[in-house]
Amino acid sequence: MFRFPADPRLATRAGLIERSLAEAVMSGRLRPGQRLDEQALAAEFTTSRTPVRDALRQLAASGLVEIRPRRGAVVACPDGARVRDGFALLTELEALCARWSALRMTPRERARFDRLHRDMAALVRAGDQLAYRDANAAWHDQVYAGAHNDWLRDVARDTTRRLSPYRRAQFATVQRLARSHAEHAAVVDCVMAADAEGAALNMARHIRFSSASWEALAAGHDDHIMGVRDELHT
Repeated sequence: MFRFPADPRLATRAGLIERSLAEAVMSGRLRPGQRLDEQALAAEFTTSRTPVRDALRQLAASGLVEIRPRRGAVVACPDGARVRDGFALLTELEALCARWSALRMTPRERARFDRLHRDMAALVRAGDQLAYRDANAAWHDQVYAGAHNDWLRDVARDTTRRLSPYRRAQFATVQRLARSHAEHAAVVDCVMAADAEGAALNMARHIRFSSASWEALAAGHDDHIMGVRDELHT
């Protein structure tokens, strides 16, 4: 069976620490205002302070952590409007990547893209959220690369990196794996058929559903994550 490429950031200690802390914030184990001590975290993860510091910087870019001069890092209350703005930008970026991928992917790239999608079905059936999240990151990255535009690829990757904690969290919602895979199928069909407009339309719809899934999850946490539940609906 196809071996799903892991998120390259997870090959580093900083990437592993970032994911662990992000999931602790999103689940509520770490609460807004809670201090994140670099030395204590380094001891917890059996590492030096450098990867911890790198992980905290990444979390700050995602809005999950606030780094205060001379006071260190604390868990933040992400700004709902900022997260929505990020998803709005990502929707346009991914739609453009899908449009150009439908036109520019090589036959080998199309075959690999289709194979990855088909192999992800086994993860859906198994309900393997962790493996699906990594495979999902790889699937989207193939769309970025398939557009064959380095500038667009880099901007899409950076935006995805900033939103990664929120995108990962969406898979905790009921039936999101199956729905995500079905949404992918619509994009794959269009890319394989070189239907640029269809690929863009279906990718934009997929990212909007991803955003809505995360907002539904965040709303269920009351004041956690967003600060104020009603902010999601204004």
